[in-house]
Amino acid sequence: MRRLIEVMLLVAILLDLTYWTLWFAQRDWIASEHTSAYYDFENAFPLADFWIGAACVLALVALRRRRPSALLWLLAAGSAGLYLVSMDFLYDVEHGIFVKGGGGAFEALIVALTLTFSVTALSWSWRHRGELLSTHEES
Repeated sequence: MRRLIEVMLLVAILLDLTYWTLWFAQRDWIASEHTSAYYDFENAFPLADFWIGAACVLALVALRRRRPSALLWLLAAGSAGLYLVSMDFLYDVEHGIFVKGGGGAFEALIVALTLTFSVTALSWSWRHRGELLSTHEES
């Protein structure tokens, strides 16, 4: 299961980078709406997504090196993901984003993946906290 968590972290990092690359380079490919309110909402996320991405990178490195700090970074990434999902989901439901064509479907996929990742990271890391805290760096 540790390998699956590592893969999930890597996928989360890659999706985060891909999303923001597309948002700033080819916004029309992923935008669900083309209003200034929607753009303002999405443009409020890069710093928060940078934080979750950094937490994922640090969790991945700590897991690979078998450092106890993996628990901290997994909990940080999982909780940051739940916060982002909560904000994104509420906005999307209130504004009917999920039913707006391909962009809405893409947004629903992002919300679902982030929720799955977050719950998995939090539950796995908590269930394995003893193991994570007792590990030491490999030689």
